Amino acid sequence: MNKQNQPLIFESSTEGRIGYSLPEMDVEQVQIEELIPSAYIRQTEAQLPEASELDIMRHYTALSKRNHGVDSGFYPLGSCTMKYNPKINENVARFNGFANIHPLQDESTVQGALELLFDLQESLKEITGMDEVTLQPAAGAHGEWTGLMMIRAYHENNGDFGRTKVIVPDSAHGTNPASATVAGLETITVKSNEQGLVDLEDLRRVVGDDTAALMLTNPNTLGLFEEQILEMAEIIHNAGGKLYYDGANLNAVLSKARPGDMGFDVVHLNLHKTFTGPHGGGGPGSGPVGVKSDLIPFLPSPVIVKEEDKIKLDYNRPLTIGRVKPFYGNFGINVRAYTYIRSMGPDGLKAVTEYAVLNANYMMRKLAPYYDLPYDRHCKHEFVLSGRRQKKLGVRTLDIAKRLLDFGYHPPTIYFPLNVEEGMMIEPTETESKETLDGFIDTLIQIAKEAEETPEIVQEAPHTTVIKRLDETLAARKPVLRYKRESAPVGTV
Repeated sequence: MNKQNQPLIFESSTEGRIGYSLPEMDVEQVQIEELIPSAYIRQTEAQLPEASELDIMRHYTALSKRNHGVDSGFYPLGSCTMKYNPKINENVARFNGFANIHPLQDESTVQGALELLFDLQESLKEITGMDEVTLQPAAGAHGEWTGLMMIRAYHENNGDFGRTKVIVPDSAHGTNPASATVAGLETITVKSNEQGLVDLEDLRRVVGDDTAALMLTNPNTLGLFEEQILEMAEIIHNAGGKLYYDGANLNAVLSKARPGDMGFDVVHLNLHKTFTGPHGGGGPGSGPVGVKSDLIPFLPSPVIVKEEDKIKLDYNRPLTIGRVKPFYGNFGINVRAYTYIRSMGPDGLKAVTEYAVLNANYMMRKLAPYYDLPYDRHCKHEFVLSGRRQKKLGVRTLDIAKRLLDFGYHPPTIYFPLNVEEGMMIEPTETESKETLDGFIDTLIQIAKEAEETPEIVQEAPHTTVIKRLDETLAARKPVLRYKRESAPVGTV
């Protein structure tokens, strides 16, 4: 029995109970051995619990109450843009014409779906200032890799095989250097200055004839706008490199500023972030990539194009980097993003940015007296605090994150970016009310006071959750692996 007296499904199992009732077979039955080789057929009954439909429903309902999601509570995960997913998106994605089509159907039978994808591409081109967009990539990091592969192909097509270095800021998302490595490129780090922005002198030092690209998000991972972005673009372009925009933070500039106007040549977007597709465990994601005109020939194939009154899939792309995902992207997420863009309209998208920036600055100023503020200036959609003050009292940022669980809040991103000691990166998003923000602010203030007066409460948190504090280091180094035991009783592994 667990600590909240909720039995495990194996503990509530009773022999003979069933949770389903199927009609009798009305087609000719075939022996399973005729379909599946005997080596792959189970020889003993699976060790499954036996429970009624009602018991099963209550079991999963109880489990759902232990989960944390955007619909159940505030989710201030910095750089992840965990905002509310409007349910109209879900309704449209379930339309028969979208939900029940098959990607192998003839183009003539899915013109409506293709038109939606084409229109979505056109919207994203306008939003980003790019000349063409592919919807194939399955998520943000996949989009990063796709963009870098196109940049690499561009340089190699020009006979410039020496451009193998990708410059990334020291505050970059971890996926940036990882994507560069997977794309067969090397990374060089450029330092931040005292204002938390890219140090232009250091950028000039690291750029050279071997520069393939600079990967950057603007605003950056500290939530600060790179005010010298045009000069940075000039430095990279004069050296023959390309400028790549990590779209994770687009929520901060939506309909206010466009990456293409800042000088970026490639941009990936996170439709599951900025454009409200389900995120994380509720995914999958979608990471479209937009490019300027000189990179269009290298887009993944096929490209969705419009010819007269028909939408087609264009496979005639001699310089393409190839298909990067089966079929045409995560269609259901693209439908949701399209619905969101059409529902919001230009004015609504502009309001997204205005409220996201307002919420972040309001929360930052309210918390600044209680935590260290590494960069004391206006932020965009997110901001970074430091728990250095609490660390001197014996309370780490990890402890603060665990204590937030006791109040029903999902913790913010912690210990990131890496260039901030005891960092907490908080992104409130535009969909949260002032009341929600105030509740979270009050809780963090209370935790700061506990760190001063009763630090053991924070150090030993969480106190109210089903599972107490885990040893993350041990779990990472020695994961529990399932193994086969022929005589294992029901409910064991």
